[in-house]
Amino acid sequence: MSRSLRRIALIVAVATALSKVAGLVRQQVIAAAFGVGVAYDAYNYAYVLPGFLLILLGGINGPFHSAMVSVLARRPRQEGAHVLAAINTIVGAGLIGVTVVLWLAADPLITLVGPGLDAERHAIAVLELRWMAPMALFAGLIGLGFGALNAADVFWLPSVSPLLSSVAVIGGLGLLWWQLGPAIALPQQAVLGGVVLAASTTLGAVFQWLIQLPALAKQGLHKFQLVWDWQHAGVQEVLRVMAPATLSSGMLQINVFTDLFFASGIIGAAAGLGYANLLVQTPLGLLSNALLVPLLPVFARLTAPADRPELIARIRQGLMLSSASMLPLGALFVALAGPIVALVYERGAFDHQAALMVGSLLMAYGVGMPVYLGRDVLVRVFYALGDGQTPFRLSVAGIGLNVIFDWLLVGGPSPWGQQLPALNFGAPGLVLATVAVNIFTCLALLLALQIKLGGLPLKLWARDSVLLLGAAVLAGAAAWASSSLVAWPDGLVGSLIQATFSGALGLLVYGLVAAAAGVPEVLQLVRQLRQKLPLIG
Repeated sequence: MSRSLRRIALIVAVATALSKVAGLVRQQVIAAAFGVGVAYDAYNYAYVLPGFLLILLGGINGPFHSAMVSVLARRPRQEGAHVLAAINTIVGAGLIGVTVVLWLAADPLITLVGPGLDAERHAIAVLELRWMAPMALFAGLIGLGFGALNAADVFWLPSVSPLLSSVAVIGGLGLLWWQLGPAIALPQQAVLGGVVLAASTTLGAVFQWLIQLPALAKQGLHKFQLVWDWQHAGVQEVLRVMAPATLSSGMLQINVFTDLFFASGIIGAAAGLGYANLLVQTPLGLLSNALLVPLLPVFARLTAPADRPELIARIRQGLMLSSASMLPLGALFVALAGPIVALVYERGAFDHQAALMVGSLLMAYGVGMPVYLGRDVLVRVFYALGDGQTPFRLSVAGIGLNVIFDWLLVGGPSPWGQQLPALNFGAPGLVLATVAVNIFTCLALLLALQIKLGGLPLKLWARDSVLLLGAAVLAGAAAWASSSLVAWPDGLVGSLIQATFSGALGLLVYGLVAAAAGVPEVLQLVRQLRQKLPLIG
């Protein structure tokens, strides 16, 4: 099983890496074309609902995907095809209605998510939302189809498919640049730029759905017909897992709405959050998919009481691997935010002032990196156990906490001015609020899981996590010292050398300290590296 998991993780990691690199290039193209200007700032508000649905319903490890894997992994292929067709029919009918609502209600919806937008940004956001409304339908079909493929042990295509979305956006903006040249960033072209950006985003979602159809047919999982079968046991099981899981994940995305609500009063904050989030999601998505995609079917197959010790061992494996990867990554984001943002974005319409804003946001995201992935591991364990209610309840509580923390950490805004100016961290405060909510959620999930499974070795897990945290702090300090105290060359090449050398130094320090601390998962990784690279050690 261990070797099979490593093989699957490698496949998923390579495919996800290609997708994430394409996503990074897409974001660089957007940054060079629009910077933090009107077209992209408005796009971030227009994308809230379609993007929410694409991540929620169509994302790998999302509730639709997880529900299909959890149920179909235990059923024969022919029955799986029937279940998929029935769920596609039911979900598709509902999402067509959602698409119509998004188109008709675009104006009040933009007012809801961005009450502080000026008239120009509001109008462009409404237009962009209408172009992206069809993504609601395709998001659900994408998530269900790719979940069925993962249940059939097909991992490459689902993980690499987001590349098509990036290619569509890059192609659309490339054509626009070919027509307009540098004038693409001018204010009078903001409407056209926004439409092209929104339309190419929708086209990318269509491509993601189309590419899965031949693979489903090859696996005997696709019926090209409508199937209205609510009573089938498999359909009922999918719905039982999917409904609370969707609500739970949806609650997490409502926090994004809350952040944008408070961000609408901060000029350029929505665009800055979008750029910083992409830098975070590139490695986070890669590591998340490589870890969660192979582990989720394993969790689902270890739910019997007799398998409890093995399940607990796999939970520890997931949590410690997430900590071992996320802690040094977060430390490097905090230490090297400036050179990373300059290297990736600072060109064209993206100036130094924009880089300073995004750098501060990246540092705030870095503080919370470990809990992002740890929360996802724990949630997937509950889904595998058929319990979507616990994550849902905690997500509801998280919404209230996020509103409170958002309000506090941007200075307590009110019609009478800021009530707590000493706590006004600006846009980074919105990220720190999310970090606080994720810490609360992780701790609550761990305690609930301890009760559900009759005990977990939490003290041992906590001890090893603290050791890894200490290693990460030392790694961040080493990277910061290298970046700050050395006179690096100016320009793009200088930023590349600065970020690469300082980051490598930080990772080296982390690896040495973490290995010396004796954390089993780190020692296993070191042994595997030595087998692959005999010269090490």
